[in-house]
Amino acid sequence: MREREKMMGFADLGIRPEAAELVNGCEKELTVHFARIDGTALENEARVLAAFQKERVESRHFAGSYGYGYGDIGRDTLEALYADVFGCEAALVRPSVISGTHAISACLYGLLGPGKKLLCATGKPYDTLEESIGLSGEPGTGSLKDWGVGCTVLPLKDGRCDVEAMTALLKDDPSITLIHMQRSRGYDWRDAFSVEEIGEWTAAAKAARPGVRVFVDNCYGEFTQTKEPTHFGADLVAGSCIKNPGGGLAPTGGYIAGTREAVDAVARHLFAPGIGAEGGSYPAGYRDFYQGLFMAPHTVSQALKTAVLAAAVFKKLGYKVSPDAEAPRYDLIQALELGSADRLIAFCRSVQGASPVEGHVLPEPWAMPGYQDEVIMAAGTFIMGATSELSADGPLRPPYIAYMQGALTYEHGKIALMKCVSALTED
Repeated sequence: MREREKMMGFADLGIRPEAAELVNGCEKELTVHFARIDGTALENEARVLAAFQKERVESRHFAGSYGYGYGDIGRDTLEALYADVFGCEAALVRPSVISGTHAISACLYGLLGPGKKLLCATGKPYDTLEESIGLSGEPGTGSLKDWGVGCTVLPLKDGRCDVEAMTALLKDDPSITLIHMQRSRGYDWRDAFSVEEIGEWTAAAKAARPGVRVFVDNCYGEFTQTKEPTHFGADLVAGSCIKNPGGGLAPTGGYIAGTREAVDAVARHLFAPGIGAEGGSYPAGYRDFYQGLFMAPHTVSQALKTAVLAAAVFKKLGYKVSPDAEAPRYDLIQALELGSADRLIAFCRSVQGASPVEGHVLPEPWAMPGYQDEVIMAAGTFIMGATSELSADGPLRPPYIAYMQGALTYEHGKIALMKCVSALTED
């Protein structure tokens, strides 16, 4: 097939030949990095498959349930499966948890109480948690601060947890009972943290204060490595089923996994004391949650390859990127410093324009609830808000960073990058 004929479909998507050539050229330099990602996916798939076989998953587990949901074998087996995969004692996997923020907030409320204090050991948490904690927002809205819970935010030191300062605080302030660590970068220009680093910080915290709990916001990080923070001593992790662990198939929901004692405490908050995790039905059935978890190691690898390619392409175009294409990957997020509001908007509109759903829509910046600045978001996804699918967003504030994540298939991510390059390199 001649090159012009090969490019016809790309031209229909607004992709210029020069952009395709640039992206293809960068791809050829990434073979070693892609092989590393494939190796991680293979090991993770073996771990997931072993868990499915241990729990003897059958088609009967996919059926829905009604009413109170007592004895729901599909729900209970799914939660046992998550506990196996995350190397911990117990898990909650509930369609009624609407987002990662909801799951994380439930953990904070479940593990804290009046007179207690939260230590955010990896800097200020993700924007959407600020009002739950009481770091922003109006008094009287039901935040942890309103509830009599204190919070200390420990700034990072050289981009990492300041272990010396953390242990000093733990020794000096007995009211600190919970440590929060955020694995992904969020809206910060910093590296995501490896599970090994989180394990080291967890061990240091527990040595300084035996009995202190460590809770990790695991959003965007699942299956990027061959272990999770709970394999390295974290008491609790939480995230969204429409991010990494849902594999692009879970239609909603969130998960919480960790020690039995910590999970039970969160369940009492989410549902009711005396009921805890025993109830909760879901008439639609659980097949997509099971199949999504099974697919998750592969879909995460597709997103990681897309992120690596984005880093290589935009660095070649002269933009700052984080992380670099060659760097290890501990979350899905690729940060691209675009330098102007116009370029940030153009980038997000290009991602939207390369989407299978609502590809004709032009995203506009807006004051999205829970965020401190106007945000532009591109997400032409089959499941609304699913950042395991290709999406991009960023707050409209200098230096105008686009945060790109997801792609159920690497091919889709590559096409979207060609479209982005076409838009940003127009004369």
